[in-house]
Amino acid sequence: MHTHLPKWLNPQSPILSRLTPYLFLFPALFILTFAVFIPALQAFYLTFVRIDDIRSPQSAQWIGLNNFIRLWNDQVFWQTLGNTVLFLVVVVPILVIVPLGLAILLNQRLRGISWYRAAIYTPVIISMVVAGITWNWLYAENGLLNQLLKYFGFIREPIPWLTDPNLAIFSVMAVTIWKGLGYYMVIYLAGLQAIPGDIYEAAAIDGSDGVRKHWDITLPLMRPYLALVAVISAISASKVFEEVYIMTQGGPLNSSKTIVYYLYEQAFSNLEISYGCTIGLVLFLIILGLSTLRLMIDSTGKSISL
Repeated sequence: MHTHLPKWLNPQSPILSRLTPYLFLFPALFILTFAVFIPALQAFYLTFVRIDDIRSPQSAQWIGLNNFIRLWNDQVFWQTLGNTVLFLVVVVPILVIVPLGLAILLNQRLRGISWYRAAIYTPVIISMVVAGITWNWLYAENGLLNQLLKYFGFIREPIPWLTDPNLAIFSVMAVTIWKGLGYYMVIYLAGLQAIPGDIYEAAAIDGSDGVRKHWDITLPLMRPYLALVAVISAISASKVFEEVYIMTQGGPLNSSKTIVYYLYEQAFSNLEISYGCTIGLVLFLIILGLSTLRLMIDSTGKSISL
């Protein structure tokens, strides 16, 4: 017996050909709808209401733009926003420049070069909880860092790395940089290994050798990677949370508190869910801007490669 399928189920059917990509996308779209899109819309709705009892969503009262007015007058929010911007200004340039130098050094044909690459990449795979606790010990008053500085005569009294309002955020930044160096170095290594060696040989004939060859050749060809790393590191720096939570919990005097930590504090510690969603909306707009910039860079990089 021959089974006759409907025309639209025929593999050669133009209708089925048009539907096939959407059928493959449907499972992921279904999961994203319930895991991302619907919660995002609910969070957006919560920015316009006030919930007196978190156990009773029906208690939500419409308050319009009151949460945004409160946010505008919230000095702690502006302080956390300033701390986040400071994170971007300090961390991002270091994570763009230093990993590139490491990648250039580790792109050489040296004995045991794989071990050096593994050593620099190791912090990336270490849990942030473990890293934060370890750095807390290093930063302690009688920790290894202060002991070494005192031993070599650089200081007489221990430095309060995590308890001084002027130093706490920079101490957290050091951990963020330490964790990110290896990750961005690998991205740069992939770009460096894609550059043909013939270009450097031709440049050497023209007198561009040593450090100058990197200025004349490496930097121009690595421009898409530099832009990509800048955007990725900026997105990561704007969402920093684990380091702050483990090491300082936003203190002292909110000096190391970032937007994400302030959101967590308001939503889960103070149970100000609506106000936390309002802070999250601001963070979403920041991340959206950086992500749009990244997409523009990716499209520019593709056009350059073509």
